[in-house]
Parts: sequence; C-alpha cells; structure tokens
Amino acid sequence: MKNNITDMTKGSPARHILLFALPTLIGNIFQQIYNLADSVIVGRFIGSDAFAAVGATTSITFLFFALCNGIGGGGGIVVSQFYGAHDDSNVKKCIVNTGLIMLLVPVFFGVTGFVMAPSLLKLLGTPELILSDAILYVRYMCVGLLFVSLYNYLSSVLRALGDSRTPLYFLIISTVINIVLDIIFVCVFSFGIMGAALATVLAQFISVLLSAVYAYKTNPYFRFSKEDMSITFDMTYKIVRLGVPMSIQFSLIAISAMAVQRIVNSYGTVVVAAFTATNRIEQLIHQPYQTLGASLSTYSGQNYGAKRNDRVYAGYKTGLFIMAVLTAVLVVAMQLFGRAITSMFVTDEQVIALGANGLKITSLFYLALGMIYVVRGVLTGIGDAFFSLFNGVIEVIGRFTIPLLMTSYLGFGAMGIWLSSGIVWFLSGATAWVRYWTYFQRRNVGQHAKVQVQ
Repeated sequence: MKNNITDMTKGSPARHILLFALPTLIGNIFQQIYNLADSVIVGRFIGSDAFAAVGATTSITFLFFALCNGIGGGGGIVVSQFYGAHDDSNVKKCIVNTGLIMLLVPVFFGVTGFVMAPSLLKLLGTPELILSDAILYVRYMCVGLLFVSLYNYLSSVLRALGDSRTPLYFLIISTVINIVLDIIFVCVFSFGIMGAALATVLAQFISVLLSAVYAYKTNPYFRFSKEDMSITFDMTYKIVRLGVPMSIQFSLIAISAMAVQRIVNSYGTVVVAAFTATNRIEQLIHQPYQTLGASLSTYSGQNYGAKRNDRVYAGYKTGLFIMAVLTAVLVVAMQLFGRAITSMFVTDEQVIALGANGLKITSLFYLALGMIYVVRGVLTGIGDAFFSLFNGVIEVIGRFTIPLLMTSYLGFGAMGIWLSSGIVWFLSGATAWVRYWTYFQRRNVGQHAKVQVQ
C-alpha cells in the first residue's frame, strides 16, 4: 500500500513537512486564486454593492462550513494515528465511519442555513441595500455545503495518509472550472450574484465527484471489504471525540466573526467593502500558515501513533522556523504593497485607502497568527481535543469584546476593526504557546529531546 502514501515516522522531519506542505500550499493558493478571481469579477463587473453583499455573507457561510468540516478533520487525525501505528484495518474502518457522518451532517446544516439565512443576515444588521443579494448568495452556498464538506473530508483523509498531491490535482481542476463558469455566468449571461454562487456550487460538485473516483481507483485504503464497512460505536466515538471540539472551535470563531461583521455593517457599505477586500487578501495570507499547520498535524499524528514523541517535538521546532521566515516576507509585502493589492478588487479610492491601512495594521500581528497554526497543527495531530475548544473560546471572547472596545470606547473608529483582529491573534497565539508547553511537559517531552532519524 504505497500508492501516493508517505510514512512520516522515518527520515528528516523538515523534509517531510516541506514536501508534504508544498502540494497542499499550491492547492490552497489555487483555491484562493478562485476566491480572488470571484471577488474581482463580482466587484468589477457587478459593482461595489454586490461585492459588499458577498462579503457580508462570509461569517455565516463559514459557520456552516465549520460545523461540518471539523468532523471530517477529526476523522483525518484518527486515520493518521492508525496509519502511523500500521493498523490498516482500522484505517479503512475510520474512513467508512467518517464518511457516513459526512453524508448526514452537511445535509442537516445545509437545510438549516437555507431556512435561517434571512434571519441571520438581519441579525447581523446587513444594510438593506445589499440584503436581498446576500440572502441569495447564502442560500446557494448552503445548497453546495454537502459537496464542500465531502471534498474536504476526502482531502483530509488523503493528507492523513501522506498524500497531499491528489487533493491538489482536483482543486486545480475545480478552480479552473469555477473561474470559467464565473466568467460565463456573470460576464456573458449577466446572472449577477446568482451566477457567481451557481458557478461555485457546480465546481464543488465536479471536484468531489472526481476526487472520490480517483481515490477509489488509485488508493488501496479506499477499497473496502464487508468487514471494513461496519459502523461501530468505538470508532464513531474516536472520530466524534476529536471532530466535535474542532467543529465547536471553528463554529465559535465563525460566531465571533459574525459579531465583528455586525460592527462592520454598522459603518456602511464603504467599510463593508474595504473589510471584504482585506478579508479576501488575508484568506490568502492564511494559506501558507494553514498549510504548515495541516502538514504538522499529519506529521505529528503519524509519529504520535508510532510513539515517537521526540520526532513530534522536532517537527514543532521545524514548523516554528519555517513560520518565522514566512512571516518576515509577508509583513514586508503588506507594508509596501497593501494599496496596490487592495485596488485589485475595487476602484473606489475611499475603499482602497481604508483597506490598505487595515492591511498595514494586521500584518504587524502575523507572527502571532503563525504561532496559532503551528501549535494547533501539532496538538491536533496528537489528539489534544481540549485545546481546539479552549482556543476557540479565547478567540470568541476576544472577538466579542475587543472590536467593541476599540471602535466604541477607545475612539479608533472603523480602524479599530482591523486593530482588534491583530490583538485577538496575539491573545490566541500566546494561549496556544502556553498550552503546548504545559501539555508536553506532562509527557516528559522537553527542549532536550533528540530525534533518531531512521
């Protein structure tokens, strides 16, 4: 069983982490290229109000994606641990049990989101001018929730087995299809917001279909016997024990983002458009950090399953070094080119200036953002379910209180929105660092651990 599968319990930690991360990073960048292209098409061909409408839905769609994807991520971690322990039978059983859950959960939340879209957008104080477009976009995203969740589940399992290339191939295909359909539906047929949403749903459907067929044909772990198809309480419990805290963490972050969006909406469509533009840019900024965290999660999961805590610690140190170098490059880029990047999305000078200043502020906190992903990746990989939930609570508290404090009580106005994002990253990053050391000290893994490369 060697097809596109990587055993990370032997060899150089840095090599494994970088080689695994590279295809994932390329895939995530392609995903963000689609998001950027979608935003540029909406902003320039439909208008700033439509651009703001799409941005106003981000926190809501993220909430429903988060509730589903945490379960898939938890299943991926359990797969990586069984694979590290060379338990092929349980690898397959875990894939089957997680797959069943991922067929049921997205349908429930998709229907819930479709029905509740108007109420949630009104609760966030979405400006009346963009409300109808925002409702339409949320509902289309809820229709596509099943496809997004299944694709992310398949990608999570493949990466848990050390295969970061297969998800990349189909993400590239999906991105190209998405952009082409965007151009056809929005620019040629003038379908407006509906065209942008429809293009996304169709591309996601094609992506998950191709991924499932290819995984079955090329990866032996996706070929199941009758024994593998059994649904067991013990296996489901393992998946849920890791997946539910991850889902709660992500959903708490989404809920806190909704609280921030409400404050943003209160400043009008110019600030909503600027915040949307910087959000799109920062989604791209998150990708290398997120990729590094995912690589560390798989690496840590396999080595933890193989009882190689020394290699887990070595991976953590390697991740910190990569993250620090990456942060230095990104901070310089945002400080020097923030205005030029923001102007890609909109032509309104007021929106561009506001967005560029926001990027200069948040980039000063990228080191803390990177720390969150590095530590989260390691701790998630070794099965620390508590941290995902606890770190999510810290971020929620920060996002509920700090933006309000900055904008309303300390006199920073709209710029306080961007400053509060950086402060929340700092608090979450510091909490993550403390959790890492307390968690590992109890397991006698300290800074003097040595790696035996085999």
